[in-house]
Amino acid sequence: MGRAKIPRKSTNIDMTAMCDVAFLLLSFFILATKQKPPEAVAVVAPTSVSSQAAPEKSILITLTKEGKVYLMLGDDIKKKEILEDLNATRGLGLTPAELAKLGKMSVIGMPFNMMKGILDMNQEVPAGKLPGIPTQDSTNNELVDWMRSITNAYAGGSQKELEQKILIKGDNLAKYPSFKSIKYAFKKNEIYKFRLVTNSETIPVGSELYKINQQLRANGVPE
Repeated sequence: MGRAKIPRKSTNIDMTAMCDVAFLLLSFFILATKQKPPEAVAVVAPTSVSSQAAPEKSILITLTKEGKVYLMLGDDIKKKEILEDLNATRGLGLTPAELAKLGKMSVIGMPFNMMKGILDMNQEVPAGKLPGIPTQDSTNNELVDWMRSITNAYAGGSQKELEQKILIKGDNLAKYPSFKSIKYAFKKNEIYKFRLVTNSETIPVGSELYKINQQLRANGVPE
């Protein structure tokens, strides 16, 4: 007696649930991804082969080719402490409302004697239009006071951790005396280590670093 043939049926897979999950994941990554904010003060940094990422909530000091100095305080919690300490130690006389407005500025770049006038303006002054923090010489280097308030706010923590947060991004055409003034402000507050922000470039073929990387790859060691 012949075997009964079972009729073949086409397989029907419902992809609705999978599509819903895919769109949910896509929406999550779009909303959760932290976008890089546009540069408030544009500078052309020098290049290097280093690929180390800058730490989050860093303290960024920007030096333009004209020698103007700007400050960005990445940690909002510490930023409030820094501004309050500066207001007290320098006797700026800023009101709580003015301190709050100063805290909302992404980039700080004005002398102390112009701070109240700029904060009283109805519209926020673009960072590129600010005159910068004075660092001309040792007698008028207001970055010293900013760094003192920063070290006061981070007092009690690790000095190494603070030094890792301090970044300098200087324009490739900036003059050395301007950079030296920044180093002077660090030295006055016993900060002897910092990081330079550069644009990445490929390792030159045939250089010592290139040979070391090639040897590491051959041995299966991550770079």
